[in-house]
Amino acid sequence: MTDSQKIRERDREAILQSLRAGVVPRRGLQHVQVGRAKELSALVDDIDRVADSGTALRFIIGAYGSGKTFFLNLVRSVALERKLVTITADLTPDRRLISTGGHARTLYAELMRNMSTRTSDSGALPGVVERFVSTAVRNALARDVKPTVVIQEGMASLSEMAGGYDYAYVVERYWTAYDTGDEQLKTNAIRWLRAEFTTRTDARKALGVRTIIDDATFYDNLKLTAKLVRLAGYRGLLVCLDELVNLYKLSSSKARNTNYEQILRILNDCLQGNVEGLGFLFGGTPEFLTDTRRGLFSYEALQSRLAENTFAGNGLEDFSGPTIRLSNLAQEDIYILLGKLRHVHARGMTEGYLLPDAGIESFMSHCFKKVGESYFRTPRNTIREFVNLLSILEQNPEVNWSDLIDRVSVATEANPDEQPLPEDVEEDINTPQVSRNDSDDVLTSFRL
Repeated sequence: MTDSQKIRERDREAILQSLRAGVVPRRGLQHVQVGRAKELSALVDDIDRVADSGTALRFIIGAYGSGKTFFLNLVRSVALERKLVTITADLTPDRRLISTGGHARTLYAELMRNMSTRTSDSGALPGVVERFVSTAVRNALARDVKPTVVIQEGMASLSEMAGGYDYAYVVERYWTAYDTGDEQLKTNAIRWLRAEFTTRTDARKALGVRTIIDDATFYDNLKLTAKLVRLAGYRGLLVCLDELVNLYKLSSSKARNTNYEQILRILNDCLQGNVEGLGFLFGGTPEFLTDTRRGLFSYEALQSRLAENTFAGNGLEDFSGPTIRLSNLAQEDIYILLGKLRHVHARGMTEGYLLPDAGIESFMSHCFKKVGESYFRTPRNTIREFVNLLSILEQNPEVNWSDLIDRVSVATEANPDEQPLPEDVEEDINTPQVSRNDSDDVLTSFRL
């Protein structure tokens, strides 16, 4: 076995530790990817379109535990290899696409904290801004002009967009800090770009700017960030939002519909080509999509746009629409996956296998007897127990694998989305939220 075929220890540990905890690893996904080649190919085409100044939007729909989060992370890793910048976040009760209580700003801040490039797995926003500034300095030297001239030329395209004037001003303030060595000013500029200022008063004191990134400007600032990363030399921005089922669970029908309107706005922009170099991936369950009372299909405009091709089915597949339903893994896929996990555990060296092929077959047979077909249709618990089995065999070399198979306990994956949902509550989400500590915000937050 050559060194190039071995699994790096860092990748090995990241994969095994994540899977044992029941979460998706952030690195090394290529070592354990199986199946869904057509779905992945469709998403790679989307990434290439975004990199070519286009747009893309997809809803990745899969049952609870079916591997949609893994699939989203796999697509994200492909985007990074294509020199895109990615931002990721899970929606929660405190993170929404739009609200008046700070939920959208919280989601935006989480996305910015999770910004990644090919060389930085998270927290890459300062590096992106730094790259834009350093590129401008090099261009200024080549043109024999002041760096400020080049930066202002780049920022001019931002100033023409909604909210772009203040966004561009903050980036220019970062250049001022870069030029003068003012680290505090640098920090303040990054804080503003991360939506970490909660009041306009604090932002004005720190940067001299009278606005902040808030709930109302969530999507507009995503478009501005997409423009900035392209000016910095990257090929585009991919936004990955998972757990959209939390919108489906909102008790207020007004809150749900307002968030669905935001999704409709994003969908229309992407399908009509109104933005450049920006792509969206939304991860959700079938209930979130098709429930006509609480899901996306409860909003008529979204239902018509997300309706599936009527010719698809009976063996015919269409991956050109905005919705991609993840097919279930077959037993053959699980067999290949467990073999790959064995290979990763052995650091890519066949002589280090702790379990023969017959052992994998015996493990799968035992799982089938315990929980039936769900062991490969929602394989999270199956994978976790297999990694646990390999760990025991590694630490107890005197034990025979055949003595442990019958002791494997695989639980049926419980879907929390099947729990009773709260009844719809009529809630006025447009009630102005006025901060007591920020009198400057009273008029700007008032809405008719």
